[in-house]
Amino acid sequence: MATPIEDYALISDLHTGALVSRTGSIDWLCLPRFDSPSVFGALLGTEEHGRWLLEPCQAGARVLRREYLESTFILQTHWRTVSGEVLVTDFMPVKDRRASVVRRVEGLAGTVQMRQELQCRFNYGTTVPWMRRETVGGVERLLAIAGPSAMVLSGGNIPHGSDHRHTGEFTVGKGETVDLELLWYPSHRETPEEADIDAALAVTTRYWQDWAGLCVDRDRYRLPVRRSLLVLRALTHEDTGGIVAAPTTSLPEEFGGSRNWDYRYCWLRDAALTLEAMMTHGYDDEAAHWRNWLLRAVAGDPGDLQIMYAVDGGRELPERILPQFPGHAGSLPVRLGNGAVEQYQGDVVGTVMVALARLRDRGVAEDSFSWPLQRALLGFLERHLEDPDHGIWEVRGEPQFFTHSRVMMWAAFDRAARAARESDMEGPVELWEAIRDGLRTEILDRGYDAGRNTFVQCYGAAEADASLLQLTHVGFLDYDDPRMLGTVAFLERELLNGQGLLLRYRSGTGVDGLEPGENPFLACSFWLAEQYAHTGRLDEAIRLMDQLVGYANEVGLLSEEYDTVNGRMAGNYPQAFSHLALVRAADAIHAAEAGLLRRRSQTAEPMESSP
Repeated sequence: MATPIEDYALISDLHTGALVSRTGSIDWLCLPRFDSPSVFGALLGTEEHGRWLLEPCQAGARVLRREYLESTFILQTHWRTVSGEVLVTDFMPVKDRRASVVRRVEGLAGTVQMRQELQCRFNYGTTVPWMRRETVGGVERLLAIAGPSAMVLSGGNIPHGSDHRHTGEFTVGKGETVDLELLWYPSHRETPEEADIDAALAVTTRYWQDWAGLCVDRDRYRLPVRRSLLVLRALTHEDTGGIVAAPTTSLPEEFGGSRNWDYRYCWLRDAALTLEAMMTHGYDDEAAHWRNWLLRAVAGDPGDLQIMYAVDGGRELPERILPQFPGHAGSLPVRLGNGAVEQYQGDVVGTVMVALARLRDRGVAEDSFSWPLQRALLGFLERHLEDPDHGIWEVRGEPQFFTHSRVMMWAAFDRAARAARESDMEGPVELWEAIRDGLRTEILDRGYDAGRNTFVQCYGAAEADASLLQLTHVGFLDYDDPRMLGTVAFLERELLNGQGLLLRYRSGTGVDGLEPGENPFLACSFWLAEQYAHTGRLDEAIRLMDQLVGYANEVGLLSEEYDTVNGRMAGNYPQAFSHLALVRAADAIHAAEAGLLRRRSQTAEPMESSP
């Protein structure tokens, strides 16, 4: 039986990330990058697809608590057995350029017998490496080599091989510490020396806590917001600045279904929205770093613009099936790459332009490359003004004129015109304003149903779409515009499920080209909470927000979707889109509460003085 998604915690070294189960099994890890082939793939199959298990041997061992060391991605799991207690600390060292996982076992009470089981499976579970033991300087270690990749396990009692797996046991008493490190390196290089674990732990702790310390905190939802921002940072590649949508592939949106996608890439839309959330809390440097990644990734002919790229800006992301995996909870197919890379999605340039405008407004100057690139992106949009697209949800049916996409195109030209008028950026401002105004007229004429007082999913259709909640995010309408309020009422009638969460749209209507059925996309419900907060429905906003935050696991992580019927997470995990939407909703609730307090203080009756 598959380990539930919510039972995993993420550890990250800002280059890749590992998922550690509640019972001590690392079931997913791609090395050395987020989008590299997996070396542990049990998340999508069984232990035969690779894992590293570390747990007490005794029957009845249980986890008393599992949490991150404050404001870090250093995971601590407190185990209790009949004979004692241990603390297992899992982390990936940062800043030392070692692609490694460290597992420290500390004895807290009594004596605990621990066991580990290591199965390295390179190249998405298909390659069993050649493994051998060696002794260097009196210290034994285990090597695993296959083609270009190698790994070395050092520390503790080195496990012994049998039936293509290595197992071993060791004892930890009170006050004792056993450190294990599994390090990846290119196989043509010399095997690296063992790390100084104490130093690596200190550096990693200091890095995460210093980064979190830069956060501009709010009162309500402070901890979920801080954890969400940390997740967004953990999904950012330190060297390139690329931000992946999630560290996983093919975790199912519907269990047993085929809506299983590879999210280990950098979507321009998701990254731009991530930066808006981060800038609100003081992380301008990360935004500037991403802008540099963007400039490199999309450099060249604007006509070749893609909606996503590899971590290093690479363009070749063809979608194919990995038949060796039986899929998480039997959900097939398991995919590598993403066919959406070939799509035209009209909203993407607008999302990028809005984020870059925000960065410009915060005082980060355009350089000789960044503004010409934005002009080139506008030229790309001009050439596609009359083209339908696949939309924010990357539908695999026929392209449509999605209302959300057209609004984001409006936003692109609006921000360009504002840059020209207000920041003296060079460009054909009259043309941009004409296109912007023409798009607004078109959207109000074809994307708005006056009879029902609601915007609709796409021109000529009658369906609802949660992406319409973003019309206010870019200033196309005010939150309390009657047309927006009518749209919200329409979404509530059509898309709220029995547990009060908002679906993206009604699947199975034909627009997405897939079979019906999926769970609520968490970001959509966060958008609804944000909308409530801005329109005087503060109690409803808080109630919905509390429900959504309550879906996070004990270490504060959220997946893409949530199965409210069975009470479990669904979709790729942890999901940047969910966490950035949490930050937006929390900020809106904070602003609404602050405004309410101001109004109350301004209208309060003055106290009479005592006689």
